[in-house]
Amino acid sequence: MAMAALRRDGRRFATNPIPLNILRSSLVPSEEPVSSGVRNISTQVVRNRMKSVKNIQKITKAMKMVAASKLRAIQTRAENSRGLWQPFTALLGDTPSVDVKKNVIITVSSDKGLCGGINSTSVKISRALHKLNSGPEKENKYVVLGEKAKAQLVRDSKKDIELIMTELQKNPLNYTQVSVLADDILKNVEFDALRIIYNKFQSVVSFLPTMSTVLSPEVVEREAESGGKLGDLDSYEVEGAETKAEVLQNLAEFQFSCVLFNAVLENATSEQGARMSAMDSSSRNAGDMLDRLTLTYNRTRQASITTELIEIISGASALEG
Repeated sequence: MAMAALRRDGRRFATNPIPLNILRSSLVPSEEPVSSGVRNISTQVVRNRMKSVKNIQKITKAMKMVAASKLRAIQTRAENSRGLWQPFTALLGDTPSVDVKKNVIITVSSDKGLCGGINSTSVKISRALHKLNSGPEKENKYVVLGEKAKAQLVRDSKKDIELIMTELQKNPLNYTQVSVLADDILKNVEFDALRIIYNKFQSVVSFLPTMSTVLSPEVVEREAESGGKLGDLDSYEVEGAETKAEVLQNLAEFQFSCVLFNAVLENATSEQGARMSAMDSSSRNAGDMLDRLTLTYNRTRQASITTELIEIISGASALEG
């Protein structure tokens, strides 16, 4: 009976064979969902990229507005501070070519980035000045103001850094704050000449790397005795009980604090102007990228629609045929 049942089942399977195309479709996975999935993923990737670029553009526009407001606030103070050090330049002069043994290079930079190349420019000039004044009997040291100059100079000139000061703009800059910094430098650093490297503000898109030189009282007195521009100091009368050396000491300290105050303000103004310009360029670049991504998205979406229409038409034609 078992053999008879097996023969009956065999005849039933033989009379109702399974179509070959159905068997092949069950064994081989279909490729259409994969291709459709790839198209959907590609458009989704472009859409996510567009969303990211739009968010970045919003951030850069906001940073540009913040930099513009800070620039207006600090530009007036920087222009007013120029009147502090100009009388000292007329009296004591600014002699960058003076030859001394102990040079201290004060590099003024910012604590934050995204402001173009103002920090790299100051560091490059400081390194070039250090190399120019180097010699067997000469000593060159760095005093670094700002986090960005510190990060660059520590790499190759760590042994020459005498003093590092950061977070200068954590609070609004004023003369009292800068005079305390100047007093710390004068107490902790021995020098014959202080060479202050900073960026002088000219316009929103332009800044001028500048060096101001402040000589020690001993060098000023030596230069005055040797004649030249500083020889006019002997024509002034000293009132009170102070000697000429004491007067020169006070003048040098006050000159340094005034020049440093102007340098910090000028560099802060240049920083905000450079950041404003950099964020404006970033916003424009983000807009250009959005245009290209929109074109790519539209092309991809149109290609997907065209492919689906072709598949529908081909299927309809196959059914009619």
